[in-house]
Amino acid sequence: MKKTKFNEGWKYWTGSDAFALVWGIAGDAREVTLPHDIMQEKPAYAESKNGGNTGFRDGDIYNYVKFFFADPSMEQETVMLKFDGIYMNSMVYINGALAAKCPYGYSGFYVPLNSYLKYGQENEIRVIVRNGAMPNSRWYSGGGIYQDVWLLRGPMTYLAPEGVQAVTESLDEIAVVKVQTTIWNRSTGTHRLRLITEILEKDGQLAAVQEIPLTVFEGEKRKMTGRIVVKNPMPWSVDTPYLYQMRSRLYEGEELLDENVETFGIRTLALDAVHGLRVNGKSVKLKGACIHHDSGILGAATFLDAEYRRIDRMKKAGFNAIRMAHHPAAPALLKACDELGMYVMDEVSDMWTRSKTDYDYGMFFFEWWEKDVEAMVRKDFNHPSVIMYSVGNEIPEIGTDHGAKLCHEICEKIKELDPIRYTLASINGVFASGDKIPQILDDLKTSGKLDGNVNDFMTFMATQEGKLDKIVTNKIVGERIDMACANTDIAGYNYMTARYEMDGKEHPDRVI
Repeated sequence: MKKTKFNEGWKYWTGSDAFALVWGIAGDAREVTLPHDIMQEKPAYAESKNGGNTGFRDGDIYNYVKFFFADPSMEQETVMLKFDGIYMNSMVYINGALAAKCPYGYSGFYVPLNSYLKYGQENEIRVIVRNGAMPNSRWYSGGGIYQDVWLLRGPMTYLAPEGVQAVTESLDEIAVVKVQTTIWNRSTGTHRLRLITEILEKDGQLAAVQEIPLTVFEGEKRKMTGRIVVKNPMPWSVDTPYLYQMRSRLYEGEELLDENVETFGIRTLALDAVHGLRVNGKSVKLKGACIHHDSGILGAATFLDAEYRRIDRMKKAGFNAIRMAHHPAAPALLKACDELGMYVMDEVSDMWTRSKTDYDYGMFFFEWWEKDVEAMVRKDFNHPSVIMYSVGNEIPEIGTDHGAKLCHEICEKIKELDPIRYTLASINGVFASGDKIPQILDDLKTSGKLDGNVNDFMTFMATQEGKLDKIVTNKIVGERIDMACANTDIAGYNYMTARYEMDGKEHPDRVI
């Protein structure tokens, strides 16, 4: 599908039009080119309910409007919008009708337009972002449409967006690349097609090509799989971030129906307790840092130049890996990591069913996690920089029976969508032992501060000489860790270095 940026020509204002008879545009509406962090425009003040989490700035209800003319030819096309990220609780209306919604502030999502458009006329796109309930984040979240928006146009029979995926199955003097391509047929007819997939070198020279015939029927969604041999491959790694292009073309007879171009890297991953992590057969030590999504004084608005600068500076400082803390990474960040060479641990969320702030994603996780995991994996799939997924950060319930079951379900969902990369949970042993902390403290003959939140307790224990190490090496903590790690490829230990040696001996096959 043809994909063009849809960032210009928007207007925005704050405030609610709830139960309005007629939706108008506020008199103080201002023009804006996206991406846009509207939270920055409010002054900071000491009494903000968010406190330092969002720089003492409040959220609000944000409204964005854009008008665009729908050419009559669009009626015979497939037309949709793609929002890379809106923070948070967004609802998208086309000509007054709700077309899509997304509670999570870090998921990209699509809005099919065909059934909502008035062809040959001006059409209104209205985005309402209900970000007024605070606090809803433990870091500076920003607010509004803070990532890119795209307009996608294609034929009735088309290559599905994010539907062309490449996996390196083997790599030596040749590389075998498995390519899976999803084709949608929205038309009422049957179509006999040819799918041509080309792999192109960095300079545009053809490295390999494959043609597959197929027939798609009315309303069918078809996934085609091919394996392509690339001779004398250039492997991707942080030291050699070589990128190929994969060009997919869909023909009916001699007519080109649709075209898609993806960037990807040829690389393999392996993991075991003897060699650790191996990329392209070589052991790799990760020297990483956690980063949030904001860009300092630019706020949360996401720009490729800013992400490129950040990764470039981190790499020059000696880092070779980043962990996205604590949510899915923006496409712009992953593009910078691919091009410059940086390994990435992407992360699902900071909470599951137990919130860490009053109005955070925990309010929606139970109903939405599958869609949001799918969105993250689809986004990440062709980025060679992404090597593992964290299913959650310091989840309090992860060591309980139901929490371990949910951990298993999330890991299985990821493996269903992406069987190549590895999963872990970022586990805080103290948090995971929450209901057992009184028993642990009794074992240590210590009286902890239990009337505050978990951060208060961690701060208290950190001031007690040697007590934190004794807590995390307690048998109860070990039992909770065992429950959580039964479902993941990697055991992610947060603040538990005291357990490394003992658990390495007790669980010799555990990758920590």
